[in-house]
Amino acid sequence: MKYKSQQVAWWFFTLSVILLVLQIVYGFIMAFAHMGFDVLHDIIPFNAATATHKNLLVVWILSGFMGAAYYIIPEEAEHELISVPLAKLQFWSLAIVGVVAVAGFHMNWWEGRKFLEIPRPLDYLVVLNVLLFLYLILMTLFKGKKQTTTALVLSMGLLFAALLYLPGMIWFDSQTMDSFFRWWVVHLWVEGVWELIMGGILAFLLIKLTGVDREVIEKWLYVIVGLTFISGILGTGHHYYYIGTPRYWLLIGGIFSAMEPLAFLGMALFAINMYRKGEKRHPNKIALYWTLGTAIMSFVGAGLLGVAHTLPQVNLWTHGTFVTAMHGHMAFWGAYGMLVLAIISYSMPLMTGRKMYTKEGANYAFWLSNIGMVGMVTAFAAAGVTQVYLERKVGMDFIEAQQAMAIHFYVLVGAATLFTIGVTMFIVNYFKYGRPTEEALEPA
Repeated sequence: MKYKSQQVAWWFFTLSVILLVLQIVYGFIMAFAHMGFDVLHDIIPFNAATATHKNLLVVWILSGFMGAAYYIIPEEAEHELISVPLAKLQFWSLAIVGVVAVAGFHMNWWEGRKFLEIPRPLDYLVVLNVLLFLYLILMTLFKGKKQTTTALVLSMGLLFAALLYLPGMIWFDSQTMDSFFRWWVVHLWVEGVWELIMGGILAFLLIKLTGVDREVIEKWLYVIVGLTFISGILGTGHHYYYIGTPRYWLLIGGIFSAMEPLAFLGMALFAINMYRKGEKRHPNKIALYWTLGTAIMSFVGAGLLGVAHTLPQVNLWTHGTFVTAMHGHMAFWGAYGMLVLAIISYSMPLMTGRKMYTKEGANYAFWLSNIGMVGMVTAFAAAGVTQVYLERKVGMDFIEAQQAMAIHFYVLVGAATLFTIGVTMFIVNYFKYGRPTEEALEPA
C-alpha cells in the first residue's frame, strides 16, 4: 500500500461482503419457495424477497466499485485521497441508505419498479451520496501528479453511472415512458458504463499482477470502450420489444445485442494475452485467478448466454422466464461479482501486510464458488427451457408449470450450496486479514 488513505477501501469492501451474504440468504428463501417450502411467507413475502435479493446485488457491487476506486485512484494519481473523513461519511450514508431500503421492502415501502424499487426520498440521498463520492475521486485525480488512462476510464465509468441514475428518477404517467427510461438505468449501467468501470479495474489489476507495459494495456482499453459504447447503447433496444415502442427497435435491438459479446470477448482476449505477455510472476496467484476468471466468465455469462436469448426470434419465447435468470446470474457474477472479489484479493494483503492468499482455503473458495455458479446456471437453463415449453407452447397454467419445474430447484439448491461454501471460505479468509495497518505502508 503506497498511500495511507487507501485504507478507506476496507470499509467499502467489508460492507460489500456482508451484503453478499445477505443476498445469498434471500436467494435461498426464494429457491425454497419455488420448491413449495415457502414457510417464511408471512414474514418475508416472495415479492419482498426478490426485491431485496436484486437490490442487495446492486448495492454490494457498487460498494465494491467504490472501494476499488478509493484504492486505485490515489495510487494512479500519486496523491493521497483529499479527505478521509468525508470518504467515511460517504460510506456511512451509503450503508444507512441500504439498510433503510431493505427494511422498507419488508414493510411495503417501495416504488415497485424492478431494480429501482427504493422509495423516492432514498433516491435523493443516493444522489447526494454519489455526488460526494465523485467529488472525492475527481478532486484527488485533479490534484494528483499524473492522470493515467486506467484512472480516467474508471472515473468516467463512475461519473456516467451517476448521471444515468437520474432518468430513473423522472416521474411519468405513461407505463411505456417509465419503462423506456428505466432501461436507461438498468441496461446502460450493466451493459454500458459498468463495463467501463470493469475495464479500468481489470487494466489496473493486470498491470500490477502481470507486469505488462501500461501503454500496451491502455491501447486495449480504447478498443474495449469503443465496443462497449457501440453495442451497449443501441443494444438497449432488446428490452423495448414489449413496452409499446416503435417497431424499428426490434431490428436495432436485435442487431446490436448480437454485437455485445464482442466487448466481452475483447476483455477475455485482452486479459489472457496480457497474462501471457507478462514477465512478472506475482506471488498473489489467487488475485490473478479472480482477474482472469472475471474476463472469461463474463464473456460466457454476459456475452454468449446474453445473446443466446436476447435475439428477437428467441426472446419472443424466453422473455420473463428462468432463461433470463440463467443469463443474469452468470453475467453479474462473471462481469462484476468476481471483479470485486479480484480487487479485494489483490488489495487486502497490501493493506494489512498479511499474505492470506497462500492459504489453501483461498483456492477452494475460487473453485467451489465458480463450479457452484455453473451448476446454478445449468439448473436455471433447464428450468427455463421447461417453462417455455409448458407455458408458451403447451399452454399449461402458470402455477401448474411452476410445480412441474420444482425438481430443477432441488438441483439449483444443491449447486447454490456449493457456491455458498466457496463464498463463505472467501469471506472467512477476508476477515482473517483483519483491519489495515500503517505498518503495511511502503516506504516513501
